[in-house]
Amino acid sequence: MSEPAAGLAATTSGAPECLELPRPGRLVRTAGLNLAEAFGLPTGAYLLAASLGGRDAGMWAMLGAIWLTAGTRRIAAGAVPVLVTISLIVLTVQTVIAIATGNLLIFLVHFPLADLGLCILFARTARGDSPICARLAAEVIGLRCPAAHQPRMDGFFRHATAAWAGVFGLLAVSLAILLATIPLGIYVPVWAATTIAFIALGIGASILWLRSVLRRFGIGFRFAPAATV
Repeated sequence: MSEPAAGLAATTSGAPECLELPRPGRLVRTAGLNLAEAFGLPTGAYLLAASLGGRDAGMWAMLGAIWLTAGTRRIAAGAVPVLVTISLIVLTVQTVIAIATGNLLIFLVHFPLADLGLCILFARTARGDSPICARLAAEVIGLRCPAAHQPRMDGFFRHATAAWAGVFGLLAVSLAILLATIPLGIYVPVWAATTIAFIALGIGASILWLRSVLRRFGIGFRFAPAATV
């Protein structure tokens, strides 16, 4: 038996016209696992190694953790999740720049550069058959779309991926301007607050946009047991 999602239509468990999410407990576990392996494990490795051997040791441990996660996923599942891929790209750039230069300003440049790289990555996949936003929705929150609505939803995910490319592009420009105008000593907390704000606004806008698309096309939305994957 299905459980209706708030604010959207609920249908019977066998109805093919619904988009599906795992039930709340499973949804939290799925999202939590993806976030933990993409960000939690590298951060934990950094903190542990840095406490024992200093910043460089922490950076190498962080990089090793994300590469080990990506390699394990590739061998076990045949593919690397998008969040892990993004984290791998960003952390590799960060570690190489930080250790190779040892210069604080050059190290901080990687923050806007990483966002520029994500802008390009999202923009490129927006024009292909596998937009990143569709993969993130499937991998991080377990969203499932029936074949009957795949063409319509593919259009939404392509446009959403292009919009996120714009978000990361705007974030890269904003961080570059901040780097040139504020004291270096406060840049990291300002970067963190700015990044969180941009991403939170982007997620909120994406959710509202998805709700609008589903209503326009008359597509239902429900929670479903994990066994139906």
